[in-house]
Amino acid sequence: MQSLVNAIREHGIILPGGILKVDGLVNHQLLPAVTRDMGQQFAAYFRPLAPTKILTIEVSGIAPAIVTAIELNVPMVYARKKRPITMKDPAFHAQSVSRTKGGVVDLFVSGEYLGPGDRVVVIDDFLASGGTLLALNGMIEQSGATLLGLGCVIEKQFEGGREKLAHLGVPIHTLANIVRMNEQEGVIVESGR
Repeated sequence: MQSLVNAIREHGIILPGGILKVDGLVNHQLLPAVTRDMGQQFAAYFRPLAPTKILTIEVSGIAPAIVTAIELNVPMVYARKKRPITMKDPAFHAQSVSRTKGGVVDLFVSGEYLGPGDRVVVIDDFLASGGTLLALNGMIEQSGATLLGLGCVIEKQFEGGREKLAHLGVPIHTLANIVRMNEQEGVIVESGR
């Protein structure tokens, strides 16, 4: 997706610890035209699978996921990072390591909104090591729903997450692919795969 690739080249900043800061286009500020394009691209790719739900994680996955859900005319559910007192049982729980949060993050999804019969596409901001996507898949399995595919805005190819998710047997679609990044070269990015 060329508009996303261009935005990463313009706004992406390499931080210590292998973190790519894209707050100016995905995580803190959103570029409306680019966000719309993301959702349209994901919807076009996953539409043939006939999903009934889009699942993401708060906060960074919500924008591309909601546009995808709007395009597909299906509900979007997001995993919460703190269980509210209003979330009844059953509630599905998983943990994921977050480099940007600096530790383990608890994730919760209510059984009111995800269950047997749901056909789920997961949309998230990054595919790096694959840990967050595996955690979301764990909650899908707990609920009895079916995972159809994984969509990520940005893939950090060199971290091997795609390979760690291969055993799930579902299509993985990314919109931008970070081939490598370092202070000498900057961010080397191409269209997703």
